[in-house]
Amino acid sequence: MPQSLAKICIHLVFSTKHRDPCLPRELQNDLHAYMGGTLNGLGCAPIEINSEPDHVHALFLLGRTVALSELIGVLKKSSNDWLRGRAPKLDAFHWQAGYGVFSVSPAHVDALKQYITDQEKHHQRETFQDEFRRICRKYGVEIDERYVWD
Repeated sequence: MPQSLAKICIHLVFSTKHRDPCLPRELQNDLHAYMGGTLNGLGCAPIEINSEPDHVHALFLLGRTVALSELIGVLKKSSNDWLRGRAPKLDAFHWQAGYGVFSVSPAHVDALKQYITDQEKHHQRETFQDEFRRICRKYGVEIDERYVWD
């Protein structure tokens, strides 16, 4: 085949260090736009990005030429630096070291996009930790509670 084709939908979830609820609501839209720009710059098309004060969900198409772990490292590092420059209270901001990343069927993208959009409403009923545990169970990913919550 002379042409290389791919459509890999990715759901990425990561938290602030120690799940500190420090992401200001007034920066959310700009943070999402910044992260979307970073993804675009890496050849990955953002579909939906949303955050709560202690975590982020990003749904995007993985580019054909970028390694997922490298992409996540660049996304977290660049957004970490961007946030630190936005408010004095974020001078020492850090994302958690780890993340959860899950492949998504294109048939489920619309439902997941809506789920990500509705995060604020959703988290009135469920904590981030319970949400993450549920997502991992859904995808058959075992977590070790001793290490997942840095």
